[in-house]
Amino acid sequence: MNSGEELETARSRGGLANEVCRKIAEEIVLGNFAPSTRLDETSLADRFNVSRTPVREALKQLSIMGLVEYRPNRGSVVATMTPEKLDQMFEAIGELEAACARHAALRMTEADRAQLRELHARGRAAMQAGDMNLYDALNLELHTTIIQGCHNPVLIDLAMKLRHRICPFRRTQFRNVERMGESFEEHSIIVEAILSHDAITTYRAMRTHLLSARSATTLAAPVWASAASDSRTYK
Repeated sequence: MNSGEELETARSRGGLANEVCRKIAEEIVLGNFAPSTRLDETSLADRFNVSRTPVREALKQLSIMGLVEYRPNRGSVVATMTPEKLDQMFEAIGELEAACARHAALRMTEADRAQLRELHARGRAAMQAGDMNLYDALNLELHTTIIQGCHNPVLIDLAMKLRHRICPFRRTQFRNVERMGESFEEHSIIVEAILSHDAITTYRAMRTHLLSARSATTLAAPVWASAASDSRTYK
């Protein structure tokens, strides 16, 4: 099944837009779409074998994430992301998620904790199978469960918004199979601390985990991080 066929299996227009968003975000993060490249809706629709509507919705999502910006007379273009800005985003999400985790250690319900155990067990299986896509999905679900487990709507809103922006960059770390193992071991410390109601250890473990994630994020060919701009158009 090719990329376009996979996308067309999405169950709804919203789901289709989310898939297109993920695909474009990955292209941007990996440097395949350079900064200031104009993203043409028709060309993208042809690339992913979809209509322009989900592409348009995907570009709106990418704009909110900070990966795409709108410029007069040019339309949607790839935004410039610098290593310094990415560092700042990881620093911020590290503090936010650590705070959420600390509260989660004390506030999670038994149902929350049972879900956390299940996700961690499934993560182990995905890691052992070397399934990067499944592990990435479970990683997202586990972190979301911890964030929501703080039961503070303001913290949850802030953390999820920033997490949504940084998610495409965090995903690249799992292209290294060894990183999946490291991530799982870090998760083990966090999960054990939460289940033991140890707020301090949970906070420290989550901060350490996010620092490790930042170090592991792929920056080998950061075309997207270049300060130089051009006027290319993706077609």
